[in-house]
Amino acid sequence: MFGTPVFFRLWLAQVVSAMGDWIGFLAIASLAARLGSGSGEGAIGLVMAARIAPGFFLASLGGVLVDRWDRKKVMVVCDVGRAVTLAFLPFVHHVWQLVVASLVLEVFTLLWSPAKEASVPNLVPADHLTNANSLSLVAAYGTFPFASALFAGMAGLAAWLGGFHALRFFAINQESVGFGFDVVTFVCSALIISRLPLVHLTRREREADHGGVDWNQAFHELKEGWRFIFFNPVVRAVNVGLATGLIGGGMLVPLGPVFSRVVLNSGTAGFGLLTTSLGLGVAIGIGLLSVLQKRLPKARVFTLALFVAGGSLIAAASGAQLWQASVCVAVLGVCGGGVYVLGFTLLGESVPNEMRGRIFSALYTLVRLCVLLSFALGPLLSSGLGHLSQRFVSGRLRLAGAEFALPGVRLTLWLAGLIMLCAGVLAHRSLRGGARAEVMVEPVGDAEPSAAASAGVPDGGRS
Repeated sequence: MFGTPVFFRLWLAQVVSAMGDWIGFLAIASLAARLGSGSGEGAIGLVMAARIAPGFFLASLGGVLVDRWDRKKVMVVCDVGRAVTLAFLPFVHHVWQLVVASLVLEVFTLLWSPAKEASVPNLVPADHLTNANSLSLVAAYGTFPFASALFAGMAGLAAWLGGFHALRFFAINQESVGFGFDVVTFVCSALIISRLPLVHLTRREREADHGGVDWNQAFHELKEGWRFIFFNPVVRAVNVGLATGLIGGGMLVPLGPVFSRVVLNSGTAGFGLLTTSLGLGVAIGIGLLSVLQKRLPKARVFTLALFVAGGSLIAAASGAQLWQASVCVAVLGVCGGGVYVLGFTLLGESVPNEMRGRIFSALYTLVRLCVLLSFALGPLLSSGLGHLSQRFVSGRLRLAGAEFALPGVRLTLWLAGLIMLCAGVLAHRSLRGGARAEVMVEPVGDAEPSAAASAGVPDGGRS
């Protein structure tokens, strides 16, 4: 994979950009807590909501634009735009200003990410696409621990820089140092991408460069993209599987500390071990896929991973020992990493180049919505189910002379596991329905099937 020079440089740009993005995320959260003074939690929630909200309204339209514009120019402009926005953040003194800046940053990210994802299948051979997506996942999330350590060390660097009289005008602190570092990373990413030989690959992109955007056509293409999602069995299975699975799996994040304290009696240290096990499992899953991807039936493994992930979450919630829960959570991480990588690989293989921006944007929208739902619903369900458990069974289940504790957090994680199992069922049914449709339209004699039929799209749709 690293012998593919263009992809390797794009991957380096993503690593640099992701490192800066995580540091900027931490710096913005820290600044929001400081500006919010007595209501720091509310300020952080408002700023984080500003990072999530644009995806619900602009992601699909952004995908249409990415499919029409030069993707390299989109990525360069977005990196430069994020750098300029972050350069102003050290001079922000009100929460509303930080909210506006977060909205602007998220709009740039909503264009950059699908442009990058849509470009990858054009840079690597089809049989290496799984490896490419694995490396992209490492770049996107594997940089977070390093970014956290760097941001923690920036407090000492800020104190040292603050000792220079010439720099006192800039009000040097941990957040401003983080923003400065973030600006440098985005500029470096823009420079790397600007030198990549990414060319126009579709007629729409060439026309858009000279004729601007036809908004009527853009909305037609938006509808066309969603039609493709609903009728293509592979795309439908990936979107339904990933989105529904995230609603269940995402509940582990807000409920993890409560589960560790109430069920496992291990407190903060136990939660740290659970998150470490989850991260280690994701790394193992990515490594296994990189080694075995040529010999795996991707669609079948995608659905199987969803089933195993749901079962492992139920098993983790059922145990009372930290080591048992850690092993099950590690299995959940292996399957979760596999689902993510295989989902993006299946999309890259199944979606035509001129529609990838729209499809990946739709996926990002669903992912954001489902993560937000899981974060919001998890604690509410835990509280509600806990009250019901106390009212009807006094919080304990007695079977054959043995007692089994039923706190709300355990019941909620069981429900989350069932949701992931349902995601596997939905994905399997979608893929099976697509396979049945392909058999029904199998050509007679030497006739070739239509492109629409091969893609699982009605003849009236776009192949």
